[in-house]
Amino acid sequence: MQFVGFNLRNNLFVAPMAGVTDRPFRQLCKKLGAGLAVSEMVTSNSLLYGSAKTQRRANHDGEVAPISVQIAGADPKMMADAARHNVDRGAQIIDINMGCPAKKICNVMAGSALMQDEPLVARILEAVVQAVPDTPVTLKMRTGWNRANKNAPMLARMAEQCGIRALAIHGRTRADQYTGHAEYDTIRTVKAAVSIPVIANGDITTPQKAREVLDISGADGVMVGRAAQGRPWIFREIEHFLATGELLAPPEVSEIHRVCREHVEDLYGFYGAESGLRIARKHISWYTKGLVGSAAFRHAMNRLETTDAQMAAIDEFFGRMAADNDRLAYEPDADDDAQELAA
Repeated sequence: MQFVGFNLRNNLFVAPMAGVTDRPFRQLCKKLGAGLAVSEMVTSNSLLYGSAKTQRRANHDGEVAPISVQIAGADPKMMADAARHNVDRGAQIIDINMGCPAKKICNVMAGSALMQDEPLVARILEAVVQAVPDTPVTLKMRTGWNRANKNAPMLARMAEQCGIRALAIHGRTRADQYTGHAEYDTIRTVKAAVSIPVIANGDITTPQKAREVLDISGADGVMVGRAAQGRPWIFREIEHFLATGELLAPPEVSEIHRVCREHVEDLYGFYGAESGLRIARKHISWYTKGLVGSAAFRHAMNRLETTDAQMAAIDEFFGRMAADNDRLAYEPDADDDAQELAA
């Protein structure tokens, strides 16, 4: 896919997710079939540039190009400064966050809260585009602030006029959060309103759903978020299905084991042992969800206090499964509704 001046492997995008799409996860998704992975949201507050969290989010060492960094904020000058700051540190695409529904973001009138203030949106878009004239700027937004105010088509036209090069649309309003069903008809209306690429996002959980969303919305590509948590191979599955109409066999237990292990090792290296251990817990929980005996495994794993113990537990769990049958992946677990313990 030709996208804002880059030749991508395909039209499959990894959605930016706070606390998830760090460099190890982005690299893994690209390796397993994603055409582009957008970074976690990076603050536009210059006072936080030196924080460990912000510096990690701006770390792109060894990352496969193109490198897309999402910035968030509500002040045009600060957003412009943040764009320049991240381009100076390796960003090849700047993405503006106008889609996050989280209260702590919306309470400072950033993220999807911006959709309520259309003049401010225009000032932010113009400021960022002008700040990095040689770098493509993209925008991620929702269909509107609430169901009575679905202004995405109007904002899309405004964005194109301001120089935004592509749009990603989550098919829900800010008020919907992540409830209900994504509205692909609104995305289709947005696509008809502009000539720049439009990427559809929301509820894309299978290769068949990706095909359906492309057909309904007319979008140029699809963006996968939560469905890739613990299933980064979903991108190769979608890629294969879109190309051939055939479904790939689900991954064998041995491959899930290998991918999980390598991902966790990357997390240790990226965050350090203490933070890596804690952050790895949610990813291990996602990798093992739905596997026989996984609820008891997760319960015990989340209480381990060293990386060696955590890795040994991963090896023991998957080793036991593979010894029984290498095709046991995703067999229902009687206790699978147990609450996942986050990092």
